[in-house]
Amino acid sequence: MRDLTTLPDLKLALVQTTLAWHDCAANHAHFEALLEQARGADLIVLPEMFTTGFSMDSSALAEPEQGPTHAWLREQARRLDAVITGSLIIQAADGSHRNRLLWARPDGEVLHYDKRHLFRMAGEHKHYTPGETQALFELKGWRVRPLICYDLRFPVWSRDPHDTDLLLYTANWPAARRHHWNRLLPARAIENLCFVAAVNRVGTDGKGHGYSGDSQVLDFQGESLLDAGDGDGVFFASLSASQLAAYRERFPAMRDADAFDLHL
Repeated sequence: MRDLTTLPDLKLALVQTTLAWHDCAANHAHFEALLEQARGADLIVLPEMFTTGFSMDSSALAEPEQGPTHAWLREQARRLDAVITGSLIIQAADGSHRNRLLWARPDGEVLHYDKRHLFRMAGEHKHYTPGETQALFELKGWRVRPLICYDLRFPVWSRDPHDTDLLLYTANWPAARRHHWNRLLPARAIENLCFVAAVNRVGTDGKGHGYSGDSQVLDFQGESLLDAGDGDGVFFASLSASQLAAYRERFPAMRDADAFDLHL
């Protein structure tokens, strides 16, 4: 077993804001100002498709794997000495379009996770290719597993076989279903005995869909550490690995978890 008590607290900054529809340059400029407010955080989280809004116009909007947002994220991560993450539309090397989360480290390395569950009610499955693998990233000894929006509805994909410390969701989750968001996030924290952080957007997108925000951080019992409500800005939380370790020691439910394999 890993000794979590030796890990430092993890400082999160959640950026909940509006997005300019189909305007990458405007979103870069908007987020640069907000990112300056996030200085001092270890991990800065942006919404899903933060360069465009949640668009199905993948052919017109996709960036190459080493495109302008890849370079922009690397520079912002270096400048702020923090990991910065969020998803955007990428054309992969095989020509497929992906809703891809980029994990930009201050040392210049950029890792990624491709959204597995595509939101068919908006036709996402017709315009994007689903991811094939889970991802697990390490930050200051913490194990962080990223997921994207609709992934939240699928507990098997969120289930923890990796000794995850933090489940991280980035989203464009509409206000019409905010009560699903607010119920499922605590469930994922409780069932996986880990912290959960989730970032959503606010405002209205180019198709007239409204977003209520509700970005939040939850502890391993589903208790709220941060609730951004419908605010527009940067919101902070700090996670304690020693508290997580103590709870898992008192309540080791994962020892009785069912073993299974995923067949994709």
